[in-house]
Amino acid sequence: MFGPLFLSAFSLLLGGCLVGPSFQTPSVTLNPEWGGKDGDRVTAQAPGCERWWEVFQDPVLDRLVRQAREQNLSLQVAGLRILESRAQLGIAIGQQYPQTQELAGDAATVGISKNAPNTAQADHYVRDYQVGFDAAWELDFWGKFRRNVEAETASLNASMADFANAQISLAAEVARTYAVMRTYEEYVELAQQNVALQEEGLQIAQARFRNGATSELDVMQAQALVESTRASIPQLQIRLKHARNALCTLLGQPVDGVAGLTDGPKVIPTPPAHVAVGVPADLLRRRPDIRAAEQTALAQNARIGMAEADLYPSFSLIGEFGWETSGHSLSHAHNLFDQNSLFYSLGPGVRWPILNYGRIKNNVRVQDARFEQALIRYQETVLRAAQEVDDALTGFVKSQDSAVFDRNTVAASKRSVEIAMTQYREGAVDYQRVLDTQRSLLQSQNSLVQTRSAITTHLIALFKALGGGWELRLAAPPVPAAVREEMRRRTDWGKLLAEPPADGEAPSGQPGNP
Repeated sequence: MFGPLFLSAFSLLLGGCLVGPSFQTPSVTLNPEWGGKDGDRVTAQAPGCERWWEVFQDPVLDRLVRQAREQNLSLQVAGLRILESRAQLGIAIGQQYPQTQELAGDAATVGISKNAPNTAQADHYVRDYQVGFDAAWELDFWGKFRRNVEAETASLNASMADFANAQISLAAEVARTYAVMRTYEEYVELAQQNVALQEEGLQIAQARFRNGATSELDVMQAQALVESTRASIPQLQIRLKHARNALCTLLGQPVDGVAGLTDGPKVIPTPPAHVAVGVPADLLRRRPDIRAAEQTALAQNARIGMAEADLYPSFSLIGEFGWETSGHSLSHAHNLFDQNSLFYSLGPGVRWPILNYGRIKNNVRVQDARFEQALIRYQETVLRAAQEVDDALTGFVKSQDSAVFDRNTVAASKRSVEIAMTQYREGAVDYQRVLDTQRSLLQSQNSLVQTRSAITTHLIALFKALGGGWELRLAAPPVPAAVREEMRRRTDWGKLLAEPPADGEAPSGQPGNP
């Protein structure tokens, strides 16, 4: 009669309640369309940007991104945080089961004072032997341990989203740095071309000076312009070297480690004519940093429940059994596992820290304040993501408009130099006209290179803001095979070094050892 009632009560204690608020993703208002979208160059179709860097059709860039994803050290650290989170989740799962389990044994010799009361006829030397097992199981009546599993599961999902976001940032930074490198290569090439053009003007001025057709001033002005342009080349080469070094670090290589990898046409990657960007609502699905912020808020929401559980009494099952014997000689040791040496204890326990309510309530308030901060950070992350897309989109479209005018300017400047050089040979103008047109040509050419570079970098920023490239996370484990093998040799990782589960899935396995 009492058996079913006992089992029902025991099941209630195991399942218990689940205190704390239920999590709801906060809503954030986004515009239905992107404001920077303009004409046929940008469409609202869903962006197919899984391998967005391939739209530039640059084999060198493809190779660099692929190698960076395999070797970048910061990305490996982000992958290792996934393993750390999986281990933390294993700890949380294990805490749902008996928290204390000890197998202990003792052998002691006790000396009793001869001058102590009531010890005149006693043995003054006693040997005691004991072997036993004890366990304590705090039942999850209020859901504290389940909330902990919920929090650690969300933290694991957040770490995987952080890893995906690190992949996006890495691909974008490699592409941006590569574009900067190609930009300075074009700057250097233009400077060298203009040095050759200006040297031609210098030779004309020297010939006219030798023939008495002009003064030495023309020669000195021409010489000054040539030397000034030459002086700019080492400065450009410094910036070019810096970009190459940055690429080396991104690829996990020492300085000059990309030698040979960047061989190819020294031109800025050319963007496609049309780009699909989708709609703002897609960001909530595509951006890993938004998912990470959501999972972080979910984890903090669970910690409120963990803190609230301390307001209520905790129920435990405590048990102990073993064998013990004692005597004044070693001969008593063989009686240790006799039936008469057995001892045990079993019973429930209740703890209720009623005098700590001020501290516990304030801990609940701390967790709630942190949760509210996490909600606000989530909203800020969504708004910032939308801003990044709109900023990059506007820069991409408007830079293309500027490029049209810059090309016209370069064409006009080239023609101006040709006319000025012809007129100077014929003595129709002084050398100042030649100087002005040559300076203007170099300036307009550099401006066009800068604008073309801006188009490319804005498009890279746009793909990054759209969250492109993270889908490739499933193509390979987050930690390289060599690192996993080294960790496996050093520590027993069990199944944790396998590919982590998809977002929202807890790892399977035994309690405390998934």
